[in-house]
Amino acid sequence: MDIKNNILETIGNTPLIRLNKITRDFPCTVAAKVDYFNPGNSIKDRMALKMIEVAEKEGKLKPGGTIIECTSGNTGMGLALAACVKGYKCIFTTTDKQSKEKIDILKAVGAEVIVCPTNVEPDDPASYYSVARRLAKEIPNSNHMNQYDNLANRLAHYETTGPEIWNQTDGKITHLVCTAGTGGTVTGTAMFLKEKNPNIQIWAVDVYGSLLTKYFETGKVDMDEVHPYVSEGFGEDFVPENYDMSVIDHFEQVTDKDGAIMARRIAKEEGLFCGYSAGSCLQGLIQLKNKLKKDDLVVCIFHDHGSRYVAKVYNDQWMLERGFLDVKTFKDIISGRGSKRLITVEPSQTVAEVFELMKKYDIENIPVMNGNGPMGSVSESGLFNKIFRNPDIKNQSVGEVMESPYPVVSFDTPVERLSSLINKENGAVMSKDETGKYHIVTKYDIIQALAR
Repeated sequence: MDIKNNILETIGNTPLIRLNKITRDFPCTVAAKVDYFNPGNSIKDRMALKMIEVAEKEGKLKPGGTIIECTSGNTGMGLALAACVKGYKCIFTTTDKQSKEKIDILKAVGAEVIVCPTNVEPDDPASYYSVARRLAKEIPNSNHMNQYDNLANRLAHYETTGPEIWNQTDGKITHLVCTAGTGGTVTGTAMFLKEKNPNIQIWAVDVYGSLLTKYFETGKVDMDEVHPYVSEGFGEDFVPENYDMSVIDHFEQVTDKDGAIMARRIAKEEGLFCGYSAGSCLQGLIQLKNKLKKDDLVVCIFHDHGSRYVAKVYNDQWMLERGFLDVKTFKDIISGRGSKRLITVEPSQTVAEVFELMKKYDIENIPVMNGNGPMGSVSESGLFNKIFRNPDIKNQSVGEVMESPYPVVSFDTPVERLSSLINKENGAVMSKDETGKYHIVTKYDIIQALAR
């Protein structure tokens, strides 16, 4: 029988999956090492277990002890799973830019989570690095794992991720592409692969606002490079000790927007529901596509699962607020859906006629217009409620039953503003184009525009 003794025995041996649609115009094969198949839904399970095992071996972590770590969420999850099996307590510090889902998941597996501000220097007493160090000094029988400088981090990938990729590609891998954060994954995997074949290219993907790229290029820590970014799980404002830049061949920076949009494309086009860093990883590769040749075999590491980013990358409102979606204004929606005649009624028409129009054109919201423009509205839901109270309403005039007119906005009104105007009581928004012609946008128009 093949029965695992505990959840930790399911870590690793994740699949390598060919990408087909997004990379269809590439000259070579591109495959993703999809590490959300780990039990904690991220590649961090590997190094979390390894750090605990090394700490136990070195006597730094004793029975009943407390694991302390600063984490963007995924390392904490891996540590928490191991702690459940091994009987440790967990206290994690994280930043206020991390998704609520990550924090809630950590709490669900028994961890205590302390949220710290993002926009402070690493050595600021309030930073999540500093708080973790302080707690480790104050709490008896505790150990600060420190994934950034703990070399067990990269050792985990040297021992598992690298060998798995080498075996899964029959040693034919030519390029490894990986986002760069703590340095453990990219360095440890690269160290193993370079030992097997020093010609394998290691491309690290960074985010604008991180200093890692500048450090790689110059060997200098330039704090002027550091500025706030919303990408999660990679990029740094200091250089962790896990890095060995000699095994990395190139750093490529990606914008917050491009990484987020690509993550959504991976889900829709490849069926891989991945996290933010996967989008950034593939976007970085796309920016370097002209460096690839026919016989190359590229492996991208997709670190974690999209469920950690449902309220962010996969939330339209969050994306719109940051200008990450191409649909930005009322005009964009109208342009995107093509010519569509505005169906209106006059106040003298009957409710029965309105029902026929709704049925014929499959619409739920109709403006009531006169010679001066919008003067009211009728909606399927509003008429539905009224007809229950008075079945004879079908013979009444629209003017007797109409609701308030829909809000009229400028043609360049942002989509996020439109979304806030459409609610249960108000099903649509109207606007006039440059020629004075009226148009209408409903919540379904917004959803369809964003889904394209």
